[in-house]
Amino acid sequence: MAETLLKQRLAEELPAVNAALARAAGRLPEPVRPVARHILEAGGKRLRPFLTVLMARLLGDTDDRIYDLAVTMEMLHAATLLHDDVLDDAANRRGKPAAHTEFGVAQAILAGDALLSGANAQVADFGDPRLCLCFSTATSETAAGEILEIAAQRRVDVSAEEYAAIVRGKTAALIAASCELGALAANAGPDAVAAAAAYGENLGMAFQIVDDALDFAPEEETGKPTGGDVREGKLTPPLRFYRLNLGENERAAFDAAFVCGLMSAADAAEISLRVREGGFDRRAREEAGDYLEAARGALSRLPDGPEHQVLMEMTDYVRDRRH
Repeated sequence: MAETLLKQRLAEELPAVNAALARAAGRLPEPVRPVARHILEAGGKRLRPFLTVLMARLLGDTDDRIYDLAVTMEMLHAATLLHDDVLDDAANRRGKPAAHTEFGVAQAILAGDALLSGANAQVADFGDPRLCLCFSTATSETAAGEILEIAAQRRVDVSAEEYAAIVRGKTAALIAASCELGALAANAGPDAVAAAAAYGENLGMAFQIVDDALDFAPEEETGKPTGGDVREGKLTPPLRFYRLNLGENERAAFDAAFVCGLMSAADAAEISLRVREGGFDRRAREEAGDYLEAARGALSRLPDGPEHQVLMEMTDYVRDRRH
């Protein structure tokens, strides 16, 4: 029963979302189109534009132009991925070679810039300053979150509050803005706009925490290397819980290797196993559950309707994700 309506609605909306993305890519300057299409056609859940459409429809918008607005957040997200892959020197993205390995570092960075500016122009075309403010705020908050994450890398003293600030910027801001854009496009009142944004922010917080828990799952289950955050020096909640559970000597050894970036793939695999055995990934999922409860609370302040049930199922999807 769970996710049935969600999957059905996503299948219905996906062709229009992908068509809008193709139109957006076609509007970009010709030299950057191959890189933009490489990242945009690599797949992905299309969570952000889907949320924009759902929220707009829930609040009464019937205009098909919503798809052109919805994909601006996917364009912004794609731009951050292009830049992230360069910063991380990532070899792959969603099972395909990362753009910078195919087209070059400079081209990938500049294509990310073009995607961002193209999305900004597409939002401006709607002629509503509230939409532009929402988009620009999300852009700056995302950049701030990325900077906080870089500053926290290989630190063992990252607090739960610092981690929340990182996630609120690097992940939740875009998801919150996606929902807010939909509400604004529907000309909803201030209370509904605030509730839509709150739903998105809490959903985004939970999404990232569950993602961090999945980092410790076996690769054969997720399709991603196990323990990547260990090797990259990211003290996510499961790893923070694991570290705090260590004895004094073992914690000192962990800290030394973590801070110096000396964690091998074998170390990451061993730590991931111990995270799972200790239930620290499940404990992180429980934290995500608190945010999902807050998302449901925000959703309860919005009108009823078919989209309301889909948005409710979205919280179950995030809670139960296994890949």
